Amino acid sequence: MENSGKDYVDPPPARLLDMEELKSWSFYRALLAEFVATLLFLYILVATVIGHKKQTGPCDGVGPLGIAWAVGGMIFVLVYCTAGISGGHINPAVTFGLFVARKVSLIRAVAYMAAQCLGAICGAGLAKAFMRHAYNKLGGGANTVAPGYSNGTALGAEIIGTFVLVYTVFSATDPKRSARDSHVPVLAPLPIGFAVFVVHLATIPITGTGINPARSLGAAVIYNDEKAWDDQWIFGSVRSSERWRRRRIINTY
Repeated sequence: MENSGKDYVDPPPARLLDMEELKSWSFYRALLAEFVATLLFLYILVATVIGHKKQTGPCDGVGPLGIAWAVGGMIFVLVYCTAGISGGHINPAVTFGLFVARKVSLIRAVAYMAAQCLGAICGAGLAKAFMRHAYNKLGGGANTVAPGYSNGTALGAEIIGTFVLVYTVFSATDPKRSARDSHVPVLAPLPIGFAVFVVHLATIPITGTGINPARSLGAAVIYNDEKAWDDQWIFGSVRSSERWRRRRIINTY
């Protein structure tokens, strides 16, 4: 009766304020992993976007499909490399979702988000340092609402895209799936990276694809353009996480 007939055991909920984490070296190692991973992610993303925009011919460069592959592939690699260290969040939306689900403490969630945002700023700055002229001329990889789309449409696209990503993360790391199929934890980075890929295909024409508040913030801080600041989309993480939690409650009962 202890497990209510389950063939798996849910991990205990994280404490809201776990001060013991601040005394652990693994906590700071996880912060460093999140910082470095988000730095590398922003560098690759911004460099790929700028490289695409530099091309003049219709068949030159990687195109939106190539950008989506680069971003999805990089997320796959980074999640695979950091999952055992920090959990491989690389995204404040994912971290917030895990906090809402009580998978991480408030202290860890806030620290992760700070590390991710700092890493994103440094990654965008690194891309600017390597391609300064093209960076300033071609938008700096910042997220803006494309002409022809309303703010409401762009916000809706970002919320849906963030929900797809967060829902995939929770599904790929669901403890009951891990209990039944031992290969699931090893393969978790694959569906997460593929979710990022397909969401980019859908939303690049609308917003340039945010679905990651750190990604949008880092590019906006370094590019520092009024339009980029006006079009910050940081709301999808909260709403998508709440949607996931409601769906989890429904599935439980």
